[in-house]
Amino acid sequence: MSDTTPERSVQGVGVLLSLTALLLAAMLMSLMAGAQWSTPVAVWQALFHPSGLVVEDLLIRTTRLPRTLVAVVVGAGLAVAGALMQTLTRNPLASPGIVGINAGAMFAVVVLVSMFPHAALWAWYGGALGGAALAALLVWMLALRGQSPGGPLRLVLAGAALTALFNAFSQALLVIDQQGLDTVLFWLAGAVSGRPLTHLWPLMAVTLVALMLCWPLARSMNALGTGEAMARSLGVRVYRLQGAIVVLVVALAGACVAMAGNITFVGLVVPHMARRLLPADHRLWLPGCALLGATLLLLADVVGRCVLQPREVPVGVMTALIGAPLFIVMLRRQGRRHG
Repeated sequence: MSDTTPERSVQGVGVLLSLTALLLAAMLMSLMAGAQWSTPVAVWQALFHPSGLVVEDLLIRTTRLPRTLVAVVVGAGLAVAGALMQTLTRNPLASPGIVGINAGAMFAVVVLVSMFPHAALWAWYGGALGGAALAALLVWMLALRGQSPGGPLRLVLAGAALTALFNAFSQALLVIDQQGLDTVLFWLAGAVSGRPLTHLWPLMAVTLVALMLCWPLARSMNALGTGEAMARSLGVRVYRLQGAIVVLVVALAGACVAMAGNITFVGLVVPHMARRLLPADHRLWLPGCALLGATLLLLADVVGRCVLQPREVPVGVMTALIGAPLFIVMLRRQGRRHG
């Protein structure tokens, strides 16, 4: 990716403003959606003029608002993590789920639950972050062996192998420990409901800080997108930039998995969608990924709440159902373009 002309930049800013409006509309819909839908007026009153005696106010403030905030942060974090992985590997099929980071985070939580079934939630979150970091370290070490650092193909292959390994270990532990399976089953499916904000504020802060730290690196990422040799000729410290990207991906993916469990396809599909809407500039593309990811996860959660009422479909299932067909369509179009 490279810097864009002023005209394209203005168009990109217009797209970002439109995506922001779409996200706000999705947030309002999320606050309204449920077994019985609330009106926009009821949402306004619950947020800004609450009455402790109105059940609907309590429902919106204590259940739907936390759910909405978690979905926004997780959707944005996963989408940007996927975009960063695609920049790092120069592979449009890369995402934290593909290279094993999500699987490492989930494996760490499964081990923790099996060994310490009564562990506090903060221990889950720490375990997920640690597992994501371990997976990233292993993938990076495997990718460094025998060729130039961070080789894109080797990185993806190493990640795919570790993903299979972590998933196999996780399933084996859960088969042995039925109580552990019952404890983490809903979390493994991917969900943004029932998450107390008092426990989630630190993870949300980690995600938001990581998102903000992407901005000062955006111009260097533009250079990296043209190739390592070209980036070096432009004065970019490639190894340092690659290391910074890995740290950001670990922070984003680990925090998001800790908050919401296994949510697939957001980090894979959203960057492709953003590329079709925005210029080839990380200063515009990354914010677009964040806005689109948050909107997609919110809408998937709303559909999951409504499709089988009074029951709910976990948002991780909904993103797979929505994301897989979209990704297949994108692959077919890309194949026609290169075929």
